[in-house]
Amino acid sequence: MTKTIEHVEITGAMAPGFERVLSKDAVAFVAGLVRKFRPQRDRLLAARTARAKTFEDGTLPDFLPHTRNIRNGSWKVAAIPEDLNDRRVEITGPVDRKMVVNALNSGARVFMGDFEDASSPTWENMIDGQLNMIRRWEGSLDFTDTSRGKTYTVTAKPAVLMIRPRGWHLSEAHILVDGEPAVGGLVDFGFYVFHNAKAAMAHGSGAYFYLPKLESHLEARLWNDVFVYAQEVLGIPNGSFKATVLIETLPAAFEMDEILYELKDHIVGLNCGRWDYIFSFIKTLKNNPDTLLPDRAQVGMGDAFLDAYSRLLIKTCHSRGAFAMGGMAAAIPNRRDEAANAIAFDNVRTDKTREAKNGHDGTWVAHPDLVPVAMEIFDKLMPGPNQLDKVSEDVDIGQAELLKVHDGTKTEAGLRANIRVGVQYLEAWLRGRGAVPLYNLMEDAATAEISRAQIWQWLKFSAVLEDGQKVTEELFNRCFGEEMDRVRDEIGDEAFDGGRFDEAIEIFKEMTTAVEFETFLTIPAYERIK
Repeated sequence: MTKTIEHVEITGAMAPGFERVLSKDAVAFVAGLVRKFRPQRDRLLAARTARAKTFEDGTLPDFLPHTRNIRNGSWKVAAIPEDLNDRRVEITGPVDRKMVVNALNSGARVFMGDFEDASSPTWENMIDGQLNMIRRWEGSLDFTDTSRGKTYTVTAKPAVLMIRPRGWHLSEAHILVDGEPAVGGLVDFGFYVFHNAKAAMAHGSGAYFYLPKLESHLEARLWNDVFVYAQEVLGIPNGSFKATVLIETLPAAFEMDEILYELKDHIVGLNCGRWDYIFSFIKTLKNNPDTLLPDRAQVGMGDAFLDAYSRLLIKTCHSRGAFAMGGMAAAIPNRRDEAANAIAFDNVRTDKTREAKNGHDGTWVAHPDLVPVAMEIFDKLMPGPNQLDKVSEDVDIGQAELLKVHDGTKTEAGLRANIRVGVQYLEAWLRGRGAVPLYNLMEDAATAEISRAQIWQWLKFSAVLEDGQKVTEELFNRCFGEEMDRVRDEIGDEAFDGGRFDEAIEIFKEMTTAVEFETFLTIPAYERIK
């Protein structure tokens, strides 16, 4: 245990280079953020819980009557920096050295370095990620592939760097401020801007962020307050920090105008965080039997509530002068199966064509091989740097459209896929991996969240499957055992027994069969990796 400044304790191990991140001045800055903003964060989390209770009791999410004047106003967000003007393809991933170098060199316009869902929040991952950010801006970042004996450095024109800090609900247990765990998002944000904001600006860029898991405009207001305070303390002009907010919770979809308004000096766009949005839809409406979704694979962006929310996001953003970013293409190449590869890439082309035609200003991919695929489509359908001039005044999306459930079937195969994928992701997460390739898709924490949430809701309402079976604990347990046998066969006894499957199985089973629904899987699971 290390005491860096008074009433601040660092309990994580010190690896080589960590002292650069955890300098006395940097820790003091982060502690200042935590002391100033943790009380408001705690009040907002309590407000989340209170509002969730109203949804559990049957109230449906809707637009806020007391903010109608904001929705009806003619205001715009502040000017967008030149290096964020063209974001047609963005790549995302964890912040380990190899990923950062490859992503910056991928040809994508933007790389989102992810301290959140694509990273398992081990102490080593979080602080090493910060060290890689420092290296990027000082020009010393490289990666050596020992199997090839080749070293890779960042190109002269890398992707623009954005950072995704952890959501408001997550803590950093290895930094104690006044005896309590620090706020994870403030740790990620604080260390990054302290060490890199001025260096990024000196390179003609800036401190740019993706803000996750917001559930209300008041949570956006808190981030704006953090930005204003941090810029003042660091001697940086107000409005320099820029953010894109992920609309990945159902409540936030009804407050998009308000979120843009609260951050209007610091925001450049909203993003369709589609996977977490599906999870949030299930979670928010979990006590409503009319909202049971079909198999996850059948919940597509071109239909029902996902189509409505993406179209409303485009209309809202463009009317305010902000970018409307599309969602993730999670496919990854399978060089051993060309047929599967061709199908996956065709699906990506279809998805990105829909986004570009609807008016999105860019999109996400998870693998460098998908950058040219998405780029070709946006180059063809979006010849300019963006589509801010495409305002869809005829789009009329209301509560009913945002709550419309997808048609489709519930199948035993879908139940089994949720078990198999959810457990494998969680097991990898416990071992420190947050971006996990499974069955030709790059999965992050949202995958496990959707999987366990859908199983929980199907169990709660004894959902009837396509073949007439009801989803009961008996069926779930039978499928669970058989799917774990399948996973063992797929990966081998050594990997299965040498991994953390016992813990992953225990956590996943507990959370899918619990009487009360846990808001985030990563909160109890974090206790296992601290």
